[in-house]
Amino acid sequence: MTWDATPFRTRVQRALDDFLDTQAGRLEPLGPDAARLLAEARASVSGGKRLRAAFCWWGHQAVSPARVEDEDALARACASLELLHASALVHDDLMDASDTRRGRPATHRAFEAEHRAADGGHGWRGDPEQYGAAAAVLLGDLLLAWADELLRTCGLPAERVLAALDVLDHTRTEVIAGQFLDVSVQARGRADVDAAMTVLRYKSAKYSIERPLHTGAALAGADAATTAALRAFGLPLGEAFQLRDDLLGVFGDPTVTGKPAGDDLVEGKRTVLVALALDAAPDDEAARLDAALGRPLSPAEVDDLRGIIERCGAREQVEEVIAALTERALAVLDGADLRPDGVQALRDLAEAATQRSV
Repeated sequence: MTWDATPFRTRVQRALDDFLDTQAGRLEPLGPDAARLLAEARASVSGGKRLRAAFCWWGHQAVSPARVEDEDALARACASLELLHASALVHDDLMDASDTRRGRPATHRAFEAEHRAADGGHGWRGDPEQYGAAAAVLLGDLLLAWADELLRTCGLPAERVLAALDVLDHTRTEVIAGQFLDVSVQARGRADVDAAMTVLRYKSAKYSIERPLHTGAALAGADAATTAALRAFGLPLGEAFQLRDDLLGVFGDPTVTGKPAGDDLVEGKRTVLVALALDAAPDDEAARLDAALGRPLSPAEVDDLRGIIERCGAREQVEEVIAALTERALAVLDGADLRPDGVQALRDLAEAATQRSV
């Protein structure tokens, strides 16, 4: 039977809302500025597919011999990963100078606009862009700290939570270091396929699927062999997930993704897709693609670059890699000692992660 994700998403959102209500009480004495920061935190954790929370949930349920006694506590633990994700997005949007996220202004742009509009349009002192950047750094840091707090106080047995916190420590190190690899690659203005895959793996793939599964397994007290099987499933699937994201960053429909057309090209992202295209395209087209990365592009220029990537076969090649990685991941489930309902749910999640349009 296919897992119905809608009630789960509602439960995760409720856990996040309740947690932020608690934080609102703590921040109330700080006045309206803290209230503005909290309002942006609420916006940053609203909506989304909740894939990371879902993989954590089924990482637990697939190995747990019995139904968890406190499902709300498990939901809170899973929701902590959505705070981690929100933190990464707030910081990522700032570093990429993105204007939008899920169809609304990115955090740094929202606070920048508030600065410009302050005092009836006369503005506050200082640079609005710097103010927006500072606010985004601080909100991202706060969300990261809250991820630890929500997991630590979720209400599951202390020894299980301690094991999960150890996974969270590894996860934060990987994603932050992976983000720095990405920043460095963009600064150098070049990345071969191997370098692009390393960025993809540590910036996104591991924290999106492998580590959430690992966290859920730790919360269930899974043994080393079972944990290894889930991680062997999660890493290639996470790579496929991010490769799909890279395709959407170039070919996605802005009305669905909430991001401008060809946003990854405008931001100059040296993704696996781009690296493959630069290797395979004719010299003149590769030079045109390389020179265009990271600068403002008209719709016609975006279409031209899409054509280069399409004609040289890079888009098709990435689709083939996504299919191969997904097949490798699913093959792990065939031989894993997991509950049948967990295996089916993980298969459903694998399809949702790799075949999505947003």
